Amino acid sequence: MKKTAIALAVLAILAYGTGALLAQSPEDAKFKKFQDTFWDAYFKFYPTAGTLQGYTKYNDKLEDPSEGSLDKFNETLNGFNQDLVSKIDKTKLSADNQVEHEMFLDFLDLEFLKLQNIVPWEYNPLLYNELFVQSLRSLLVKNSGSGVAAATARAKAIPGLVKRAKDSLKTPPQDCTQAAIDQMPGIIDFYRIEVPKLSGGAAALQAEVVKAVTALEDYQRYLKADLLPKSTGNFRMSDAHLQILRRTTQGNLPIIEEIVPRSQSDVKNIRNAMGEICIPYFKIMYPAVNPDQLAAQKGVDFAVTSVIQGVLDKLKVEHIGKDEYIGRIGQAMDNLKDFIQRTNLMEIPPENLQIEPMPAYMARGLWFQLTGPGAYEPAGPYTLYARTIPADWAADQTTSFLEEHNNYYMDYMTVQKVFPGSFVPAYFTRKDPSVIKRMAPNQALLKGWPVYIQNTLVLGGYRNYDLRTRLHQLKLLLKTVIDFQMDMNIHQGTYTKDKVVDYMTRSGFMTQTEAEGHWRHIVLNPGESSLAYIGYQEILDLEEDYRKLKGEAFNTKDFLQRILSYGAIPLRTLKLKMAQ
Repeated sequence: MKKTAIALAVLAILAYGTGALLAQSPEDAKFKKFQDTFWDAYFKFYPTAGTLQGYTKYNDKLEDPSEGSLDKFNETLNGFNQDLVSKIDKTKLSADNQVEHEMFLDFLDLEFLKLQNIVPWEYNPLLYNELFVQSLRSLLVKNSGSGVAAATARAKAIPGLVKRAKDSLKTPPQDCTQAAIDQMPGIIDFYRIEVPKLSGGAAALQAEVVKAVTALEDYQRYLKADLLPKSTGNFRMSDAHLQILRRTTQGNLPIIEEIVPRSQSDVKNIRNAMGEICIPYFKIMYPAVNPDQLAAQKGVDFAVTSVIQGVLDKLKVEHIGKDEYIGRIGQAMDNLKDFIQRTNLMEIPPENLQIEPMPAYMARGLWFQLTGPGAYEPAGPYTLYARTIPADWAADQTTSFLEEHNNYYMDYMTVQKVFPGSFVPAYFTRKDPSVIKRMAPNQALLKGWPVYIQNTLVLGGYRNYDLRTRLHQLKLLLKTVIDFQMDMNIHQGTYTKDKVVDYMTRSGFMTQTEAEGHWRHIVLNPGESSLAYIGYQEILDLEEDYRKLKGEAFNTKDFLQRILSYGAIPLRTLKLKMAQ
């Protein structure tokens, strides 16, 4: 496959002012035509993604990751890149279209990185697992009865996709192959049980499903017997990891030079703040131990760790039962909604967020997955899938997880992961008519926004200033910082699982089960664990600038809504917008 580097030499270096005067210019019309043509070509190659986004033209097609198809798509993207750089004059576009022009450059650059450097079709069997499920599920859930014919066509193509996967996968990382193996029983059950339910038992589709199941069972055997033994690939992304982060965060702050040092200071500062909260509790809980003596004998860091861990050990026993996890999240969400509305801290969507247990076929090292209307859909429900505690976990694993997610932790975990979570910024971004903003929202902003919100809720008195809850909110913030550090050290360094788990449990006060889960998530989703902290740091900088701009007129609610009013655009662009 062709892997020539494609330089994107022309980037966002021009002024924004001229575009606003030319909102109806011929250049805008040319750019609109470019976008329509681009998305049609994009979804022709990624038809399943098209269905998920509400682009229905290729609903009866399935991805073709053959070498010839990949080369052709690479050439197609190269042509679009050349058109964007040389045939569309950015200075003659409207201000909004100038932003979209930049976003397209980043979007294309990320696609080139995937096609030419990461090559997921050869590297990651989980990509095929995702297609096995979503190719049919997207049709049957979004299109109901009208999707059966297209689903039949796709089901007929599943054996071919299985063969293509077996031909294309080379030496993936062992963790990715094992995760794919773990997911396969759920995928096969999806075909056997869910597809007949969703389709109403359509005879033609069912006939193809039987053949697809046979192919998938054969693929499951292949993963275990053939691919796993040769899964010796390196899961570390090295240079590609940093490139992914730069193209997905689109930020102002240099990651290595600025954000990494901030994370090191934050770990120390957050731990010290946790220690200050814990000292009075510790003296009551452990009257025979003198913290000052402990510090003098074994050092301040050891004493801080001992005090915090000692208090957490006493509090962790207050937790829900195994079957109450999803319900507790829903309760926390309702409490948060009520508090935010009563205190008028921020604007929240009128749309309800549904919380449902995550099906086994969706699990991919993620505990939460937010879905909403596609870029081409006028409206639709928002659903947060939350993973349930695995049935095959040993009793000590389950207990460890529940102790981590105790009564004082669950509320702020819900703030960051569920509600307001990424749901609120995603909802307001979805109101923008721009397809590229809906297709490629800035993930650092979506994930960093709820981290920033935590402190707003603390200062606003959520949970009545309870210090035990504050302690666990700081612990969650510490996890966010450590996840960033470990994502960097795993994919750009040499950190092993043992070293990562040791650091997370010792410095981050995670349980063994929680730390191992974070390790797995970071390995399977490179860059994902860095986004929340990077976005959080960018928003803190935006706040500092906005306070200087507004002076005494600064208002947190106004600041939050101003950020969301532009949609999840590149952070570097948002900085300029906020300064106007």
